[in-house]
Amino acid sequence: MQSELTDDEILALLADSQTFERGFRLLVLQYQERIYWHIRRMVLEHEDANDVVQNCFVKVYRNIGKFQQKSTLYTWLYRIATNEAITFLNKKKRKMTSSIDAEESMLSNQLKADPFFDGDEVELKLQKALQQLPKKQLAVFNLRYYDEMSYKEMSEVLSTSVGALKASYHHAVKKIEYYLKNG
Repeated sequence: MQSELTDDEILALLADSQTFERGFRLLVLQYQERIYWHIRRMVLEHEDANDVVQNCFVKVYRNIGKFQQKSTLYTWLYRIATNEAITFLNKKKRKMTSSIDAEESMLSNQLKADPFFDGDEVELKLQKALQQLPKKQLAVFNLRYYDEMSYKEMSEVLSTSVGALKASYHHAVKKIEYYLKNG
């Protein structure tokens, strides 16, 4: 198995038209799984996550030449993935015209029917709690809790101050705790 390339090695391949396609394939191989799980935790369904991941990498393919290396490649990819997931969730929300109760029931049924979801009742309740969060708080919670990203990295991904991110994470945790106790 080939070891991971550094961002600089991938970017060097992407900078040369002769090796661009190989560089892009390596970029996808290196980051696809982490990006998938980041998106999956936001959109929940496997098929939706796959669609958003594909959109994310199409956007990366089209815009890699504009990457200015002011952040790491990893944080730039996460920024695109987070924005794509939020865009997807907002579009999905606009399409939904049902009540909150119907939405929660639908979410529960979708998760239980999803062959890729192997969580127990506690995990199901956590996922329901997460879906109650505003999309930005959901992104902050996922980046911090699941991806164990530092506030500094999150600041680069979300273009938000560290202080605002700490406050957002704190509010998200409090809302989740409340939902788990009372929901």
